[in-house]
Amino acid sequence: MTLRPELETICSWIQPGSRVLDLGCGDGTLLKHLRESRQVNGYGLEIDSANIERCFEAGINVIQTDLDVGLSDFDEESFDYVVMTQTLQAVHYPDRLIEEMMRIGREGIVTFPNFGHLSIRLQLIFGGTMPVSRTLPNEWYNTPNIHLCTLKDFENLCLEKGIKILQRTVVDPTHRTTLGARYFPNLLGEIAIYRFCRK
Repeated sequence: MTLRPELETICSWIQPGSRVLDLGCGDGTLLKHLRESRQVNGYGLEIDSANIERCFEAGINVIQTDLDVGLSDFDEESFDYVVMTQTLQAVHYPDRLIEEMMRIGREGIVTFPNFGHLSIRLQLIFGGTMPVSRTLPNEWYNTPNIHLCTLKDFENLCLEKGIKILQRTVVDPTHRTTLGARYFPNLLGEIAIYRFCRK
């Protein structure tokens, strides 16, 4: 099975035999790979019926739920890792969801498009319109993204919530790390991947 490089990075951060919850798990690709390659015990939360059907077909444990209603069905420290890929910007209460991730998981992993990238800044300054890019391909009126943020915004939220960032990787849309993004991540990184825990 070929994974997006973003998911390969996440897999490398997860210890074999762990308990994993994938928020907005899609068709279960990440959980299936983790089960096969790292023998994790995983569950997914998903809202889309078609994706849920694909999870069932792949033998993935999945629960249909809306992440905006929270994760109150799960006890504290139920999981070793709570993962959320390309979903943070699409929920109504991202701050609450991050808190819930830290309540039920030992560590959290999120990925999101960086709204502070140079190309987005230039489109706003010179075009005067909401940006469209490889990582943000929708128009302002049909985008599922409702809470876009920059790396600085996310790191400030972590500071405010008493969350320690363990690892950060910043990549381009092909998920390569560039020299520029290493030195100027908030300006030249297009996709952010964070691993974090409670302080």
